[in-house]
Order: sequence, then C-alpha cells, then structure tokens
Amino acid sequence: AGCLRKGQTLLACGSPFGDLCPELFLNTLSRGVVSNLAGEENALVLTDARCLPGTEGGAAFVPSPAGPRAVAVIAASLCWKGAEWVGLTLLCSLAAILRSSAAVLGEAGIAVPPLPAWVAAVPASGGRDPLGWTALVECGATWGSGVLLAPRMLLTCRHVVEARAPLRVTPAAGAGQDAAAVLWGRVVFATEESSPFDVAVVELEESVPGFVPPCLASTFLPGEEVSVVGFGALGRACGPSVTAGILSAVLAVAGRPVMLQTTCAVHGGSSGGPLVSSRSGCLMGIVASNTRDTGAGATYPHLNFCIPISVLQPLVARYRRTGDPAAFAELNRAGDGVRAAWQLQQRPGPPSKL
Repeated sequence: AGCLRKGQTLLACGSPFGDLCPELFLNTLSRGVVSNLAGEENALVLTDARCLPGTEGGAAFVPSPAGPRAVAVIAASLCWKGAEWVGLTLLCSLAAILRSSAAVLGEAGIAVPPLPAWVAAVPASGGRDPLGWTALVECGATWGSGVLLAPRMLLTCRHVVEARAPLRVTPAAGAGQDAAAVLWGRVVFATEESSPFDVAVVELEESVPGFVPPCLASTFLPGEEVSVVGFGALGRACGPSVTAGILSAVLAVAGRPVMLQTTCAVHGGSSGGPLVSSRSGCLMGIVASNTRDTGAGATYPHLNFCIPISVLQPLVARYRRTGDPAAFAELNRAGDGVRAAWQLQQRPGPPSKL
C-alpha cells in the first residue's frame, strides 16, 4: 500500500452479515477511493468503499492492467458516529501485515507469501492535484476547509470563520510537495446571515509557495463522477480526506446553476472544501453543508450541497481586478428563487394575472 495515493480507486471484497445467506452475500464487491493514508508506508488506509459488518478480513484491491492487485485487508467498517452515518472503512496494509508477521510465521515453519507487487498510482484527475488547492482553516476552536484560488486568496464558508479569533490557514501538501507552513489570514468579506450563500473570502498575509491555480469548471452534468476534498473525516489529523460520488442534481434559477448536490461523503469539517470533477480535475464548487433531519436528529453525509464555482468566479475576477471586497456584495442580493432553493423550499411560481 506504500504506492497508494488519495483519490485512487479501490475495490473491497467481503461477505457481510456472516453466514446469513452466503449464496447471496459471499464475496460481494464495493467500489470507492482511497480517502486517507497514515503510518509507515501507508500502514493504515481509509476508504469510502461501503463495507458492512461482517466484511472484516476481506481484501481491498486496486485495478491494474494485469488485473486487480490485493493491497490491504478490511479491518473495521465505520458505520455510525453518534447520529451521523459515517460510511468509511479502515483498512490495514497487506504488505505491513506480512512484514510484521514474517518472523513469527518463519519460526512456525510457515512460508511467508511474497509481498504484493508494486502498483503504479493512477495520475490525479485530469493531471491536476486538488490537494494543492485545499487548506485547513482554523478560527479559534472551530475548523473547516478552504479552497485556494490565488497565492494569497482563499474561499471558505462564513460559518467556519464566524468566531472572532486569529485565522490560521494550513495549505495541504500536494503530490511530491513538502508540508506547508501555517499562514495567517484575515476575512475581507463574509456574506450576511440572511444570504443564501454561505461564503467568506480570506486574504493571506503571505503567498503560498509554488501555488498552481485550479482549472474552473464551466459545465455541470448530473451523473458525472466527482470528488470532495476536505478535513471532515479525520479533522486536523492526516491531512485532507477524499471521498467520491456523483453529481446527483444541478439546481438552476433563470438558467444559471445556483446549487449542486452530490453523493460524496461530507462530514463536519468539510465545509469550504473543493468539489472536483473526477474527469477533468477542474474545480466545480465549494462544499456548503450536508443534510440533517432535525426531527430524527440524524445527519446524512451522502446528501450534501455545494455552491457552484460559476456563481463565484465572476465576483472573484472583479475582486482581483479592483481589490474592492464590495465585488462580493452581489451574494447578499440573491433573488427569491435562489433563497427558496437554499432554504429547501418550493420555488415561488409566476404571479397570477387574475
């Protein structure tokens, strides 16, 4: 598993529910991505592949031209955390297991199987690495995620930076990059509480070294594969996590997309993180929230809402040209149709002429 990278496709194979109807459940497959990695040579792997109780001990594979290669063993399915459906699975590296048990097995006269062959990591989406645009945003005891659009400019959610405390921004390390230093920032604009768009603009005191700006998406196709990058699954530990899904809905008002829905797993701390097209690698939007059933007290991470980058891009361009934060004031003047969409209400129809 030492060659794995975040966002890489994984297949998990296991038999949920023990000996219940094995002819139906034996060796069922689940597909996901590598969400996070930890330990020496990636001894621990987190994936968003759906693994139910009973699949523990099953194998995880990565696709390769020569066929699937086993890289890890299912250790625990993380189904619920309080009232929040987690939907993530912890894996143990197969190579780490074989290395650590080699001496014991050798003393018992058991031949140790060869370590799994090295599997080349698949290049990042569209040749772009969204980890290089993602940052941890800390404001007092609150943390969330953010998207870097320029060496000194970051977008996040208003609710992430509401506390009146110094703002710390830690850019995530992209592929082949060293861990970035903590940078300090200040909020130059935040939407009003009454605005349907939960957005804040942060200016950094220093530039992010070697920053490469993201490609910005201009089209949004329901059903296309997408990924979310953020600090939701493990918080500040292990860097940002990646979860995959599809763009489940695009809500438009007057022909303009104003809300994106996805099936990616979005947990607390993911707010402000990037939504990325798995096909092109372009930035599609920023995560605003997941869904909570206030009656049942349950949170559903796989139904979530994002602000399309097409809403923000012209305002960002105007701000970078003029330096005036008032460029974003348009977000506070959204029409009734946009407000109804973000309040999950039926949009108002045309006025009657009777």
